[in-house]
Amino acid sequence: ASKLRLRSELANLGQLSPNIKWKLSARLDYDAIHDISNFYPRDVRRDQRFEFLLRENYLDVSAGDFDVRIGRQHIIWGEMVGLFFADVVSAKDMREFVLQDFDLLRIPQWAIRTEYSKNDFHADFIWIPFASLDKSGRPGAEFYPFALPGNQPVNFLREDRSGLNPHNSNYGLRLSQLIGGWDLAAFYYHSRDAAPTFHLVSQQSEPLTFQARHEIIDQVGSTLTKDLGYAVLKGELVYTDGRRFNVTRPTAPNGLTRQDVIDYALGLDFTLPRDIRLNLQFFQRVFLNYDRDIFADRRESGGSIFLQSGLWRNIEAQVLLIHSLNRSEWMLRPRITWNFTRDWRLAMGADIFEGPATGLFGRFANNDRVYTELRFSF
Repeated sequence: ASKLRLRSELANLGQLSPNIKWKLSARLDYDAIHDISNFYPRDVRRDQRFEFLLRENYLDVSAGDFDVRIGRQHIIWGEMVGLFFADVVSAKDMREFVLQDFDLLRIPQWAIRTEYSKNDFHADFIWIPFASLDKSGRPGAEFYPFALPGNQPVNFLREDRSGLNPHNSNYGLRLSQLIGGWDLAAFYYHSRDAAPTFHLVSQQSEPLTFQARHEIIDQVGSTLTKDLGYAVLKGELVYTDGRRFNVTRPTAPNGLTRQDVIDYALGLDFTLPRDIRLNLQFFQRVFLNYDRDIFADRRESGGSIFLQSGLWRNIEAQVLLIHSLNRSEWMLRPRITWNFTRDWRLAMGADIFEGPATGLFGRFANNDRVYTELRFSF
């Protein structure tokens, strides 16, 4: 067993007046596997054994066409199936890669968010003075995000999470308009990248040593949604300036090269007879100033299929397959859920990976797992 987790979350909503509302929520996680097994390194056990998290805790103030939310909150600017593209504001708990439900995977941000709505127009301005960053875990964890080809010994310094202050704050603007049934949006976001970049900090004659750091990046993007009748079309596109990637070239400063990239995804969501849901997606990452020494092709393309259907009265099955179109690399996630009473849910599933050691999914090829989950909601 690699996980034996007990998770408890409580939330409450209320209002001080018709125009002022509030929310408080928190979560407590305890993973007993770290008390009954010494399989993981000490740092991993310390990081994942016990955790108390503040979830959404905010105050909402409404005044005419304006709404202001102050506090710790989710800000979701895009949502595709299985992976993230235009959802650039959310920090994420990546200690289980993207395997958790998105409502658990996303980490709220401490933000001041001002929204303006008028007819079919919507504007969203956010300021994040103290940004939340992705949780990547500790070296030796199952889904630690860094991998090198072969079995080269690697050391890691403690992750650099400095510089998180109002002087280096994140901010962004998103504008959306409904035009002839098309929901169109465009955004700009300036931030300290929530995802880590691994800097090589050792000299050539020393053992390989890396440190996870967070770069300043700028992102411009757009989203679209259109109900076609037989399906819902969704699209997301993001241009990222300032992100750095690891290279095999030993002379590269910090073992990195700067690459401007475009990520985009197109998806069709079908609702079929007998409450069957089918989602098809195509996605691609394009490196605009391609460096041949990075661990990727100039264009990295992929596709996904998600199928969900009720089997019997209270039993639902789903399967998600995400596959690279560049190489034999994929992730398969079958799952079956039984809602055996109104408040209780039992789930069983598997997460299976295949691909090269430096690939998005292949780096976890030795971490296939099966699981059960029991949830009580009240």
